[in-house]
Amino acid sequence: MHTLFDQKVHQEVLKRVDSLTENSTPKWGKMNVAQMVKHCQMPLLVATGKLELTENVGVFKKLVLKLYKPVMYNDKPWPENTTTPKDFLVTENYNFEDERVLLIAAINEFHNKALNMHWPKHPYFGNFSTDQWGKMQYKHLDHHLTQFGVLEFRSLGV
Repeated sequence: MHTLFDQKVHQEVLKRVDSLTENSTPKWGKMNVAQMVKHCQMPLLVATGKLELTENVGVFKKLVLKLYKPVMYNDKPWPENTTTPKDFLVTENYNFEDERVLLIAAINEFHNKALNMHWPKHPYFGNFSTDQWGKMQYKHLDHHLTQFGVLEFRSLGV
C-alpha cells in the first residue's frame, strides 16, 4: 500500500490533484469537483490537529468502527459510493481553484509530518500509527481522485 509519506507518492498525488479541472465530473457519488476537493482536505486537517469532528460516536458505533478500522489503511481500494460520515459531508458550493490550493497545502503539511510520533486520536477510530495515517490518507485521496477519473500515472515504481 502506498503512503503519503513516500516522496514519490506525494509528488504523484500532487500531479493528480493538479490534473483536476473545474469541469471534472465524477464517475459516482453526489459531490462536484470543488466539493470533493474541500472534502479531501478534512481528513488531512483532522490528522494535523486542525479540525475537530463533532459527530457523537456511541459505544455500539465505536465497536463497529473498531472492526472496520483496518479497512482504512489496508491494500484494498474503498468501494464506490462508500458512506461519508456526517462530519465530512460537503453540500455547499465552493470555488474550485481556492479549494485546490488549500488541498495542496494540506497534503504538503501532512507529508511534512512523516516523522511525527504524536498524532491526535482519531474521533471515530482511535489511535493510528504514523504508517497507518500515511496509508489511510493516501487511500482516501486515491479513492476520490479515481472517482473523478484521475488515475495513478503508474510512474511510482514503489
